[in-house]
Formats: sequence, structure tokens, C-alpha cells
Amino acid sequence: MNGKDEKNQLSSIKNALKILKSFTMEEPEKKISDLSNSLGLNKSTVSRTMKTLASEGFVYKDSETKKYRLGLSILSLSGVLFSNMDIYRESQPVLNKLVETTGETAHISVLDNLEVVYLQKVECNHPVRFLTHIGRRNPPYCTSSGKVLIAFSENETVEKIISKGLKRFAKNTITDPEKLRDHLKKVRENGYAVSIEELSEGVNSIAAPIYDYTGKVIAALSVVGPKQRINSYKLKAMAKQVIAASKEISRRMGYLNFS
Repeated sequence: MNGKDEKNQLSSIKNALKILKSFTMEEPEKKISDLSNSLGLNKSTVSRTMKTLASEGFVYKDSETKKYRLGLSILSLSGVLFSNMDIYRESQPVLNKLVETTGETAHISVLDNLEVVYLQKVECNHPVRFLTHIGRRNPPYCTSSGKVLIAFSENETVEKIISKGLKRFAKNTITDPEKLRDHLKKVRENGYAVSIEELSEGVNSIAAPIYDYTGKVIAALSVVGPKQRINSYKLKAMAKQVIAASKEISRRMGYLNFS
């Protein structure tokens, strides 16, 4: 393969990955023209790439609507990923118990490219539609799990997030850099974080860190619910439950150095 062919192949792979990553829970189906316009690619390039992806089962084309959606090959790969993630296996029974005791939806999330990504979610019996689902990305500075993850990260990570801008999502979103730094300091001191209508109006959440065997914070455990159920009277009691659950997962991950 000469240099030109190799460059073209790499470009094709990059385009395919861009296309796959463009599908979201909000936009699960897209036409060729949609992908072309949103990604700035030629229709012919998108069409050719989609045919290749469809032949391998990574996308599926609806014959009636002419729209594409992700195929079962994606699900197979995600199954391989999750089955080999220790935190996914070790946290499942703890999540189930936490949802049972708190009556609220619980999540496991990690920090990736300065965003919170939700790896795991267990719904409660009375779920409310929130801005979370497995694979969902949210800004870290206005979510309880995100604040936990960046509070225990390098200072450089916090400054990068601040430099990107602190956009207001709800009435209590922290948009002042100095206030965010002070807030994260309190999160480290308290060992947990809360988000009171910071990402979405009427939605509150509580999160605590999960440690690996080296003592590094690798994920966050959070519960989220409507402000009517997660209110100021219940916050402290629920925070204790979340912290206890996060410590249990940490122990399962090999971290035993709790005071």
C-alpha cells in the first residue's frame, strides 16, 4: 500500500467513526443528507461509507423511511466491553440495593474527554425522564457525579473545563470559575457532591467517588431524582447511603484504606 492509499484508508476509517458517533438517543435515526450536512461530508462519501457499515451490521437502513440507525454489531461490541469491565460487574448488586433503599435511579459514570459519561444505570420504580442514559455525555461542572470526578482529578483538568466556558443550563448552574473552585474544594472535604437544579430544573442528585485498589478515583456513583423526592430534608441521609454504597464498590475493586 502506497502513502496515498494509506491516507485514503485512514480518512475513510475516520469518516466511519464520525458517522457512528453522530447517532444519539435524541437522534437515533438519520438520512444520508442529515449526516452529510451535520458532518460536512459529501453525500457520495457518506453513502459509500454507510453501505460498508451496513454490510458489517454496524448500521441498519429502514427500507420505508430510508433512514439509518445503529445495528446489532454495535451492541455486540458493547457487550464485550462491559463484560470485561470490573467496575461494571462489581457495582451491579450494589446499584440494585441502593435503588431499592433510596427509591431513586442510580448511575455509575466516568470522566472522558472532559465530559461525564454514564456507564451504568438502574431505574427506580417511579422513574422521571432525566438527561441520563448509558452512553450519555453531560458537562461535569453541573452534575453531582461530574463534580466528584473533577474534584478528585488533577488541577489541570479543572482548569481545562473552566477554560472551555461554564455554560448555564439551569437556575443554579455554577458559572463563576472561582465559585466552582471553592465548591470542588468542599466536595473533596465532604467526600460527596450534590447538584441542586444545576443541570436541569426540578432535578437533584447526589454522588460519591469510587476508588480502585491504588486509591485513585476512577468513577462516581450517583442517585438522581425530582426535587420533590430528593429535597433538603433528605439530602444528608441519602448522601450517607450513597457514600456507603460507593465505599462498598471501592472495596470490591480492591480499595480497603477507609478510615
